[in-house]
Formats: sequence, structure tokens, C-alpha cells
Amino acid sequence: MDATSCDIAIIGGGIIGASCALALSDLGRDVRLIEPQDLACGASKGNAGGLAFADILPLASPHIIRQAFRWLFDPLGPLSLPPAYLPRMAPWLLHMWRASWRDRYAANIRAQAALMALAQDEMMAMLDQAGLRHHLHTQGVLEVYEGAARFQAAQPHLEWRTRYGIDWQVLEGAALASCQPGLAPRFTHGVYIPGWRNVADPQALGQAIGQAALDRGVRHQRQAVRWLQPCGNGARLILEDGSQLRAAQVVLAAGARSHLLARGLGDRIPLETERGYNTTLAPDALDLRQQVTFGDHGFVISPLACGVRVGGAVELAGLDRAPDYRRAQVMLDKAKTFFPGLKTEGGTQWMGFRPSLPDSLPMIGRSPRHTAVVYAFGHGHLGLTQCAATARLVRDLVTGQAAAIDLTPYRANRF
Repeated sequence: MDATSCDIAIIGGGIIGASCALALSDLGRDVRLIEPQDLACGASKGNAGGLAFADILPLASPHIIRQAFRWLFDPLGPLSLPPAYLPRMAPWLLHMWRASWRDRYAANIRAQAALMALAQDEMMAMLDQAGLRHHLHTQGVLEVYEGAARFQAAQPHLEWRTRYGIDWQVLEGAALASCQPGLAPRFTHGVYIPGWRNVADPQALGQAIGQAALDRGVRHQRQAVRWLQPCGNGARLILEDGSQLRAAQVVLAAGARSHLLARGLGDRIPLETERGYNTTLAPDALDLRQQVTFGDHGFVISPLACGVRVGGAVELAGLDRAPDYRRAQVMLDKAKTFFPGLKTEGGTQWMGFRPSLPDSLPMIGRSPRHTAVVYAFGHGHLGLTQCAATARLVRDLVTGQAAAIDLTPYRANRF
């Protein structure tokens, strides 16, 4: 095909788009990865580095809904929403509330668990295929609780994990202190999940996956897509320089901006951005044995090759509002309280856009209006974890194979 057409265009060069490119690279087709920046430079750059296969519980839960109204309007809380953005967020919040009802909550856990099981198998296969297993290590994750009451409140969550075969171990006293030295004594209980895996540097892995796709013949076209339109049996991409690219099939994996492009097809998708913040400190900032999660405070501390990363929380404020780095500082200050030995000097702050759908499930499937377009976005906190599973399912769709799992829960018109 000529420069103005291709077989498959993948919009978005984050961890999802790069993984899809690698999965489609051996089909003998002209595959273009359309991304104006270097690969894995958006939300894929600043995540916590966890392959969270045990993280099957959706944000849209009865527990979160009960706390949401207390949190939402605290600008520095674990889940915040600027009042001026509330009118735009109202439909998304309504969908989230409905997704938290007991019937849908259980169904969403089943769907998340099915995707996680596939994700674990496909991630190992993808890393082995590309010779990238060295990016992976198994440290587990430690979730900590302040007092017996908070630990007891977490029991329903732990029971869901048991139901889906996820191994976890309770740690108290000397066992907790041995697992993670230096933790403040206010944390009396811990849950250690040994099957949780981590990567040394999430951006380095994303770029390595993208490079493996390029080495196999995928072309990186450094353009932004301004508009996506149906065109005969395929689709037309209007690029930032005014040129056009026609594609027989399109994979839309543009993260938090995916819903803007889906509008060109007539699909109205309730995608919002969970703006996440972090601070990356020097590698010697703390003797951190594994990722530590402070669930009641909405953040984690992760040991990465690039340093100790303190980050998390959710700010529902859209794509245009200026970053509020006070949120990163609040988490860092708390981390210092929780780990008195933490060296907090000289850190680098970051904010990124996590693409989030109200039921905490991604959108994986064909556009209901234009079947030449496959959607692969909305993974929220779990893009790194679910990238290989998403790539496998996209390949199944593009090649017309039976999908590895039932795609009904992730369909584009479920809202």
C-alpha cells in the first residue's frame, strides 16, 4: 500500500497500543502505529510498575460509593472532584453508581477476574516471545492496615480474592516487620500477595515492547490523529498536518483521548480521566522490599529501577485543568509519616491521565457503528497489567478468530 493507506492503523503508542502492534506484527500486513511522541511517554511512563493480576475488585464498589461523597470534594483526598467539573462528570458518576449495585458489582468482578487470568498467561507469553522477560521480577505486594477494625473491614475484599483462587497471607507483628522493615507501628496488619509481579521500569518495558514491534516491521508514524471517520469498508484518519490515512482496520488505543475520536464514528462513550500523581525519589530513598499499598489513603510506594515511586490517588478533573501538584506532596508527606526513614529530598513530580470507564472494565471490541474500528482503551489503573491480554483479544478480532474470552462485558455499547 502507498503512504496514504495501510492495512491496520493503531492509534496510540502507550503500553496498550505498543502491545497491540507487537501482537499484529507477524500477520504480513502493513501496520502503522500512529503516535506523535516517543512510545510509552504518557500514562505508561508514570505508573507504579505492578502487574496487578490480583486486583480484580472494581473502583465502582459499594465500599467506595459509601466513602465517595466524603472524599470527592476534598481537593487533596484520595478521590477528588473539583466542583466546577461536577456537571461534566455527573453522567459518569451516575453510571459508576449503577455499576456499584450488588448485581453488577459481582458481574464486573467476574469479568475482571477473567481478563486478569488471560492477562497473566498472555503477559508471560509476550515477554518470552520478544525476549523481554528480564524486565519482570516477582516481589509480591504488601497491603497494610491501621488496626484490627480496618483489617476486618477489608475481609469482604479478601473473600472475593479467595473465591477466584488468588493466594494471600496475613502478616502481623514480627512477621509484618520482617516483611517490610521501617514501617510505622500504626500499621498492625498486612496482607501479602506473593503472586503479584512487578517490572523494573514501566516506561522502559513499554518502549521495549514498542521497539520489538518496530523491529518486526511495524511503522511508527509521528502524527496526532485529529479526527476518525468511516470510509467505505474501512476508516479515514485525519492527521495533524491535514493529511489523511485510510486504513482497512483501525485499533483505537489512544488512552484518555479515545472517546474524543470515537465521536467521529457516532459513538458516545462515557470515558473520563483519573488524573494520577506521583513523586519518584532516589533509589536509595528507602529500603523497600516490595510494593506497599496504603489502600485507605489511596496510594502505593514502589521500588523501581528508576527510583522509589510514591503515587496514586484519583482526581476526576478532565484533560484541560492544570496539574495540582499539592496532591503529590500530600502523598509524599504521608509516606514520610508511614515510613519515618524515607528520604524525601530531590524527588521528581509527575501527573498523568488514566483512561477510566465507570464500571472499571476496559472497552475491548468493535465499534457498534463501524466494525472496521476495534476499541482497546479504558483500562484505568490496569493498562500495564492488561496490555498483553488486550493485545491478544485485538488480534483475535482483527484476524476473525474466536475471542480467547467472552467479550460481552467489555463491549462498546454496554452503557
